[in-house]
Amino acid sequence: MAWNNVIGEPQINTDINGSMFVVDLFDVHKSIIEDFHRKGKKVICYFSAGTKEDWRNDAGEFPSDGLGIPNKHWPGETWVDIRNSQVRRIMRDRIELANSRHCDGVDPDNVDGYSQNQAGLHLTPDDQLDYNRYLAKEAHGYGLAIGLKNDVSQLNDLVGDFDFAINESCMTYSECDLYKPFFYARKPVFHIQYVSSSTEGHHKQHEICSSSKRPHYINTIIKVRRLDNWKLAC
Repeated sequence: MAWNNVIGEPQINTDINGSMFVVDLFDVHKSIIEDFHRKGKKVICYFSAGTKEDWRNDAGEFPSDGLGIPNKHWPGETWVDIRNSQVRRIMRDRIELANSRHCDGVDPDNVDGYSQNQAGLHLTPDDQLDYNRYLAKEAHGYGLAIGLKNDVSQLNDLVGDFDFAINESCMTYSECDLYKPFFYARKPVFHIQYVSSSTEGHHKQHEICSSSKRPHYINTIIKVRRLDNWKLAC
């Protein structure tokens, strides 16, 4: 299956080759989703399930006692307490929004805040498992597919709850082989390998696609981090 992740693209080209596209739940115009569907393509809607993003229209709904520390990788984002009932309600509402916008599935990001205590909330692995399963249950309740974003340490535990996986840069961290549970369960693994520019992408395409670090069963695209229309595929 050809696919693309275009969550950072303001002018999405629906004619690009692909059967599945990941778009931003809030920013994408509904006419783009409708255009994808007219062309027989599936639309997966992205949102952050583990952080508060200051620019989202529901940012004011997050309770002060449901916040952790700033996400050091992304300015304007703060980790949230996934045990908090109000945080969970906000995420349930986002999944409901995805359904109302006719998304075919959801891509909840930042679902590994427990790892290395990056959320600053001393979350446990069990806290994360419970939350991720909550997200999956809510999505399935609306008939939506749901992907597991990264969270590579819990793949074995969550393969039964999620319909597919999306990984970022598993080749960089030698983690791609950890996705065997999804392969054995006949569930797709979509993989993004980031490069600094399109020029570097063309230069490294053969190296990336032929690398022994990239198992044959993962569906790899090469992207720059701005996640616009441009891509290369293996």
